[in-house]
Amino acid sequence: MKLFGTDGLRGRAGLFPLDALSVRRIGYELGRRLAGGQRRKAVIGGDTRESTRAITAGLAAGIVEGGGEVAAAGVLTTPGVAEVVLELSAGAGISVSASHNPWEDNGIKIFGADGRKWPDADEDALEKTLLRPDGRAQETFAPEAPETDPRLARLYLDRLARSVPVRLDGLRVLVDAGNGAAYRLGPDALRRAGADVSAICDAPDGRNINEKCGALHPEGMAAAVRDRGMSLGVAYDGDADRSIFADEKGRILDGDDVLWVIAKDWKRKGILAAGGVVGTVMSNFGLEAALAGEGIPFRRSAVGDRNVARLMEETGAPIGGETSGHVLLPFSPAGDGILTTLLVASIVVESGRPISQLANLEKTPQALRNVRVARRMPLEDAETVQREWKRALARLDHRGRVFLRYSGTEPLLRVLVEGPDAAEVSEIADALESAVHADFDRLGEAAS
Repeated sequence: MKLFGTDGLRGRAGLFPLDALSVRRIGYELGRRLAGGQRRKAVIGGDTRESTRAITAGLAAGIVEGGGEVAAAGVLTTPGVAEVVLELSAGAGISVSASHNPWEDNGIKIFGADGRKWPDADEDALEKTLLRPDGRAQETFAPEAPETDPRLARLYLDRLARSVPVRLDGLRVLVDAGNGAAYRLGPDALRRAGADVSAICDAPDGRNINEKCGALHPEGMAAAVRDRGMSLGVAYDGDADRSIFADEKGRILDGDDVLWVIAKDWKRKGILAAGGVVGTVMSNFGLEAALAGEGIPFRRSAVGDRNVARLMEETGAPIGGETSGHVLLPFSPAGDGILTTLLVASIVVESGRPISQLANLEKTPQALRNVRVARRMPLEDAETVQREWKRALARLDHRGRVFLRYSGTEPLLRVLVEGPDAAEVSEIADALESAVHADFDRLGEAAS
């Protein structure tokens, strides 16, 4: 059984491995590690799901039992946890969040003293501990959540403020907080920088996180930007490591658009390192072609910010990111949607031009289908999918590409098709989606 995915541990809150016993065990194992070093403190923060408080309480109790100490930040974005770890010189950090997943889910992301996510080897060791029979059969009780220290969120805002290159006075920004961890921090950070901010989806109730809003559903944000005459808009996911933008005309801008805007600006300023830009296998081919036209190197990693960060380190690229809106910058150890917003907003102000003119990336027609499945059947065993895949490649005849992969955080099979003709791309994606359903339904493995 594999517990840790591309973005930490994630699942249905209350069920293994997010049941009370397992959560406490995770805290204990982390506390035991911290007890042997000089940095014994772990920073804990989380999003606005109704299960986050109980999970935080269990983790904190386990950390203390293991010999560590806890600094409780309360509601804090995932990148905010990483930043506070650095600010406090703490030994570790934990973000309790399932990011863009629905409210019933939750997750645990662990950071080291460097503010970066735990390496695979550490996650694998913890995974083995959780899967041991003795690790799941202990008595426990419902602990009280640790008292929140409000200074920790302010420390994060202070760190963000130091990264803003120019004041944003006069810039009108609309923030869709996704009813998540950024519901206060996002607007506050922009207002500190001088922006005139309006916020929507900023009233979390424990169950409305990501619900028809935020980075997964930016259409409402984009329409509001256009209708209210805002300079730009941004939508965050539940833990605000993603940011999806809209220009003043209401056109949605994804992570590829953001990488293009930043790369052009940094090249003009002479601060873009030779390593260029890192994207992923999901990045639009139009980004690769546009960067090549500017003489900017572009490399693709596997999906997941950890893979993007690894390739950035190997190549010396200062910028990397995913189409989903997760952008990595040299100012932060973690992809930070709020930090990305501050940087993009600063570029708009410095240029004196509307963001629609800066975000002029010409994309190759692309279709993405997210097909829900019950389990991950090896794709080579999916006969209908294999036949349709070969048919699609023959039809595109080297004019595009087809890419299928399972999500690392959700029970989804992602089907990506790119090509020169939008209608053709959509037809091929539809055919592949039907093939997936046919194979999984035939084997009784399709999810309802």
